[in-house]
Amino acid sequence: MVRKLIVLCAALTMLQACSTVTGIFKSDKEKATAPAELTDIASPIAIRKLWSVSVGQGEAELAIRQKPVVDGDTVYAADAANQLVAINKTTGKIKWKATPNKEAESGGWKFWQKPTQPFALTGGPSVYSGLVALGGRNGEVFAFNAADGSVLWKTMVSSSVITAPLITFDTVIVRANDGKVFGLDLSTGEKRWQFDRGLPSLSVRGNSAPVLGPGLIFVGYEDGTLIALRQQDGQRVWEQLIAKPDGRTELDRMSDIDGEIQVGDREVFASSYHNSTMAIAMNNGQPIWVREIGGYAGVAMLSDRIIVGDRDSNLWALDRNGGSDLWKQSAFLRRGITTPVVQGAYIVVADTEGYVHWLDSASGDIKGRAKVGGAVRGSPVVSDDGILFVQNVDGQLSAFSLAQ
Repeated sequence: MVRKLIVLCAALTMLQACSTVTGIFKSDKEKATAPAELTDIASPIAIRKLWSVSVGQGEAELAIRQKPVVDGDTVYAADAANQLVAINKTTGKIKWKATPNKEAESGGWKFWQKPTQPFALTGGPSVYSGLVALGGRNGEVFAFNAADGSVLWKTMVSSSVITAPLITFDTVIVRANDGKVFGLDLSTGEKRWQFDRGLPSLSVRGNSAPVLGPGLIFVGYEDGTLIALRQQDGQRVWEQLIAKPDGRTELDRMSDIDGEIQVGDREVFASSYHNSTMAIAMNNGQPIWVREIGGYAGVAMLSDRIIVGDRDSNLWALDRNGGSDLWKQSAFLRRGITTPVVQGAYIVVADTEGYVHWLDSASGDIKGRAKVGGAVRGSPVVSDDGILFVQNVDGQLSAFSLAQ
């Protein structure tokens, strides 16, 4: 499985490289696979770039979609090498940096599992009640003091952690790359429970982060299944197939749920790479509606609609109650857009060409654009006070506000 994942990632990387070729000598085939060219925006909204800062080496071609997390006046971000950074949300000044592998090498703890690959922080950070949790390439899970970056504990799970943990009042929930989910004690890191599930032989690079509902934890899987686990002990409550992994080849059958999962009042929304998005009743896992629209990016949620990108990077607004189309925006074809997020009255996505785009949430019209350098694969993040944070693959973190 590891070999196939590597081959797939290499193929996708080559496709992306080919798709960015520009010039007058393109063949018809190259033009058909090239990212859509951006056009001028009539009467663009005013967007203010507050600051930009490097958080390290970035993730390069690992395709792990790292993104920051915000808590109070601090933004926490990691690079894929060995650095967690705390940044003042308003000024962009770095408060502290933590390098957990150096502490490990100095004898702060003993490894009982020999690393199989070079050390890397491959999961994004999560924060709750003064604790920052973060995962690594060889199955490391670290807990840091959010105030100063000191390591509180470190434990190992079964395989690499390439998505952000979920932290509750007493448990850190970690989804490992082999499909296992672990509930770790918040204070000590000791394993409280474990959920195990098999995986298909070929899948899209990336995992969706576990999401919390009322007494439940929702986890998306590579076979197109959304599973609800009981928060207390990790026991399965229900599972629902978002997209059936059918097709003639393994590539055709890829059905990963890799993007953001959204939890409403009574329903859960999830999107599969196999062109399917579903609204599911939270109490029993039964479908409310399903649409043959979906991709790897995931879902954003507003009060009356959800926003989802498909495999070609078309962006759709669907009615929350019935799934009917409200609008479709096709300006980002083949640009590899991220999970959409909501900033005020706008929908925001970034792309693998390093652009951030603002769209009117009511109409889907493009209203703003900014450049952040390298490709963006991780979802943008919006703080409670409306500041947008975008981390590119080169480790550059930028903050934007909407001008008043």
